[in-house]
Amino acid sequence: MNELIIELSEINPREFFGQQNANIELLKRYFPKLKIIARGNKIKAYGDEELLEEFDRRFTMLTEHFAKYNKLDENVIERVLTSQSKSDYETSKESGDTIVHGVSGKLIKPQTANQRKLVELSKKHDMVFAIGPAGTGKTYVSVALAVQALKEKSVKRIILTRPAVEAGENLGFLPGDMKEKLDPYMQPLYDALRDMIPHEKLESFIEKGIIQIAPMAFMRGRTLDNAYVILDEAQNTTHAQMKMFLTRMGRSAKFVITGDPGQIDLPRRVTSGLKEALLILKNVKGVGMIYLDDKDVVRHPLVKKVIAAYKDIENRN
Repeated sequence: MNELIIELSEINPREFFGQQNANIELLKRYFPKLKIIARGNKIKAYGDEELLEEFDRRFTMLTEHFAKYNKLDENVIERVLTSQSKSDYETSKESGDTIVHGVSGKLIKPQTANQRKLVELSKKHDMVFAIGPAGTGKTYVSVALAVQALKEKSVKRIILTRPAVEAGENLGFLPGDMKEKLDPYMQPLYDALRDMIPHEKLESFIEKGIIQIAPMAFMRGRTLDNAYVILDEAQNTTHAQMKMFLTRMGRSAKFVITGDPGQIDLPRRVTSGLKEALLILKNVKGVGMIYLDDKDVVRHPLVKKVIAAYKDIENRN
């Protein structure tokens, strides 16, 4: 009897197999002449060689679907197992303005007109500045675009960075090594990624360096080729840091710079590299700029009111 062993890498077996192995039971019904066993992160199938080849092909289609949409259900399995080609089981409703399918099939879409403009701008330009206050989704949408590019293989890696400027806190007094000190500071980037990439796959990507999350100091001296690079909290860069970062751009790279000029944590009399770059590059062909505002806030409704109240006070002064 012939044997086929398939190992699931970077996929959560419990989610893929379904509750009480429901998805595996469905596979068994479609391949009654094969003996199929699911254990741990492996699938073993025994039977006729021709049937095993067909099973292997269909199973690959299922894992590809799961990798793209992070979701598998009975309807999808039936469509995949009875289809003649990939186009037969991928429905049009799975496209639309969805940027990426997140964990458990969550649809990550632009929520406002300016977020949609950010998506469109990123298609036309290799370097984009996304400017706006907290809660406008500039970082979240940018990370979604990076994950989309990685899934579509238009880039080989994602690099997410922030200037290590402390917002009223001193990193030096936090316990642990440099990574442990910086991980909480990078938390918004981790949070966005966890929404979009299953835990096992995300950990694997980080371990292999396919996704890198690092402070700006780690960018010095590098040439960033075939990468989707996001500089977050760019208002806290200095002139030298911003110039250094922008000149790291290599071949087949996409750069997105996000920031809020209203939340600068730099010392007094230090000019924000973001504010300066917006003036210097505003007429440079190939550089896109989008300004989001309080109408784009997608957090709690109170956030809009808080931003408006602070803006009112600042305008009076």
